[in-house]
Amino acid sequence: RCGDRKQWYQRRVRAKSWGLIKQVVHWSPFVQVYKKKYPWVQLAGHNGAFKPCDNGTILKKLTPKEFTCLTDILNDEHMLDITPKFHGKVEKDGEEYVKLQDLLAEFDNPSVCDIKMGTRTYLEEELAKAREKLVMRKDMYEKMVKVDDKEPTEEEHQLRAVSKPRYMQWREKLSSTATLGFRIDGIKQADRDPDKNFKTVRSEQEVAYVLRKHIDYKEETRLKLLERLKEIRGTLEKSHFFKRHEVIGSSLLLVHDQPTEGVAKANVWMIDFGKTTPLLESETVNHRNSWVEGNREDGFLFGLDNLVNLFENLDTIPPPDGLQDGQQSMS
Repeated sequence: RCGDRKQWYQRRVRAKSWGLIKQVVHWSPFVQVYKKKYPWVQLAGHNGAFKPCDNGTILKKLTPKEFTCLTDILNDEHMLDITPKFHGKVEKDGEEYVKLQDLLAEFDNPSVCDIKMGTRTYLEEELAKAREKLVMRKDMYEKMVKVDDKEPTEEEHQLRAVSKPRYMQWREKLSSTATLGFRIDGIKQADRDPDKNFKTVRSEQEVAYVLRKHIDYKEETRLKLLERLKEIRGTLEKSHFFKRHEVIGSSLLLVHDQPTEGVAKANVWMIDFGKTTPLLESETVNHRNSWVEGNREDGFLFGLDNLVNLFENLDTIPPPDGLQDGQQSMS
C-alpha cells in the first residue's frame, strides 16, 4: 500500500507540474525552456504537438515525413552525431508520437536560440499547390500590413488580401533568410521570458547584435558554439542522408549555460525534419547554390557558411545604427 500511495503521489505531482507548464506555454514555434525540475523540454513545433515523457526524453507528434527521416538517420553515422537521439515510435492517448532526446537535460539553466536554416522555409510543392488554388487571404494581408503597411500593392490594399505565394516569398525577404540563408526564429534566455520578435532582423549587423547579447558577450561561449558549428558543417558535407535530401524548415538549436561555478557549457543540434524531402535519383543539390524554382536547392550550407563566418567575426561586426552593445568587447 505504501508503494501505491507513493505512485499516486508521484502521478499527482506530475499532473500539477504539467498543468503549470501548460499555463506557461503560450507561443511557438520555438523551444520552450523550463526549470531543471521539469525533465523534458518542448522542441520546435506547434502547441499541442508535444507531451512529457520519461526523464531525458520527450514525445513529439508523429508526422510521416519526419518519422521516415528520423528512421533513415539511424543508418547514417554522421547525422547521428548532430541530431537528437531517436528512440522510436510510441502511442499515447490514442495518438502516435516519436520519442526524442531532451537536448537540455545536460544543462542547469540553459539559454536557447532557434535558428531556422536555408534560403527558403517552404517546399516547392507548397508553392505550386498555392498557385493551383490561388486564394486571396485576408489573414495574410493583415500580417503583412502589421509589419509593413507600404508593402501591399494598390490592388491588394483595395482587396485587403494577398495570395499565399506572394506572402510566402515576401516573408522570406523580410528576415535574413533570403540574404544570409538563416534567420533567428526565437530566443529563450535563462530565467527570462521567450522572445520571438525577430521577424525583421535582416542585416549581418542586426543578427550579430542579437547573438552577442544572447551569449552575454562571453568569448568562451562564442568559441564553443563556433567549434560545434564547424563540426556540424563538416559532418553534413560527409553525410549521405544530407546529400540526398532537400532540407526545408530545419533549425540549428544553439544551447549554452553559464553555471555559477566551473566552465561554460555549449552545444548545437540540427532539429525538425517535417519538411525534409528525398531527392529523385536524377536530382542533385549542393545546399549552397542559389534557389531557382525547380532545382530544389535549399541553401542550408550557404546559411551555415554565413553563420560560421558571423561567429568568427562576432566581436568585430559593428552594431546597427542607433544601437549600442552592452559591452565594448567579448570577454
